[in-house]
Amino acid sequence: MQQAGKDNNRAIGLSFPAPLAPFAARAELSRGRLHSEPESATRTAFQRDRDRVIHAVAFRRLKHKTQVFISHEGDHFRTRLTHSLEVAQIARTLARSLQLDEDLAECVALAHDLGHPPFGHTGEDVLKECMAPFDGFDHNAQTLRLLTKLERRHAAFDGLNLTWESLEGVVKHNGPLTGPLARDSEALPAAIVEYAATHDLWLGTFPSLEAQTAAIADDIAYNNHDVDDGLRAGLFSFEEARELPLVGNALRQAEARFPDAPAGILIAEAVSDLIGAMVADVLAETKARLQTISPQDANAVRHGGRALCGFSPKMEADLQGLRAFLHENMYRHFKVNRARSQAKRIVKSLFELFFSEPETLPPEWRAGYEDADKARCARVVCDYIAGMTDRYAMREYRRLFDVEFPD
Repeated sequence: MQQAGKDNNRAIGLSFPAPLAPFAARAELSRGRLHSEPESATRTAFQRDRDRVIHAVAFRRLKHKTQVFISHEGDHFRTRLTHSLEVAQIARTLARSLQLDEDLAECVALAHDLGHPPFGHTGEDVLKECMAPFDGFDHNAQTLRLLTKLERRHAAFDGLNLTWESLEGVVKHNGPLTGPLARDSEALPAAIVEYAATHDLWLGTFPSLEAQTAAIADDIAYNNHDVDDGLRAGLFSFEEARELPLVGNALRQAEARFPDAPAGILIAEAVSDLIGAMVADVLAETKARLQTISPQDANAVRHGGRALCGFSPKMEADLQGLRAFLHENMYRHFKVNRARSQAKRIVKSLFELFFSEPETLPPEWRAGYEDADKARCARVVCDYIAGMTDRYAMREYRRLFDVEFPD
């Protein structure tokens, strides 16, 4: 009966996971966890990692953390949570097509934004400024802190105790962090240096191909969905969008196929087509790159000398034009700038107050603060603020600064 069901599914076009490619990561060959644990009887190590991320408090908080818009501005704009789910969906599609471990790709995709503070990149910019004298702030390093230290759900260890491959993928999903292939010449964030001293994540190599699919899925998701959100919010018009690389052609094709469809449907059709086109482009380009080195295992991918998962040169050039338009017309729109201005004041005021008056911190965050040096105190405040959702940060600001005195 079970085989008959599978045969029927194949007949109607449903697909099943193919055997893993030689260059895929393999859960049974994982380099393991920092703290030894018995293996699960029902899940692979990477499935278990994925599930731990989903059940993390930091993952739930992504529901009320936004990227471009502030959370109270509308229920239909993307949040960090919905974005992470969309990235995971695209990453799984890429991983399946390339015969990779889908669970590892999904785990990295779901975890990649955990370290973002409230108010998107604005909150990160302010925390970088506030933490400049104290080892700085980096959302990727903050994700590592959450996964290895700040999440407390287990009695035997802090953090989630994910496998080496999952942590490597989260930390290096954009490429090597040290050595000649590193994209950024700045000093490594303190959190990554500290963790690497006890658990070597091979910071000078590329990550697994699963992590690379999660990184490119992030690009695909946010470019398309920022177009979607920007059009729906009225930050730019259909007429402007029709002139954009990639987007314009997709909109015109949607209008030609569905001339009587309302604007919302046309946007959804165009975005769906764009995602499909980008996924197809990445698959073709990645397969071509793989053929140049024919990696025989996951470590050969790590030492491949370049990212093996990526866009074609033509697609990358078109995306550069789209990103430039979004930067100017969406991310710097006066309505977004006003929200950014508010967010800057909120995050900076909270940091300055908590750092100068630690007695205003909640007791669980104040523990041990009195005996710590300034850098440690600043990191406690930073961890507290970085974990806030948009609405919680606004609520804390109102509690502490919007004082009303009785007549």
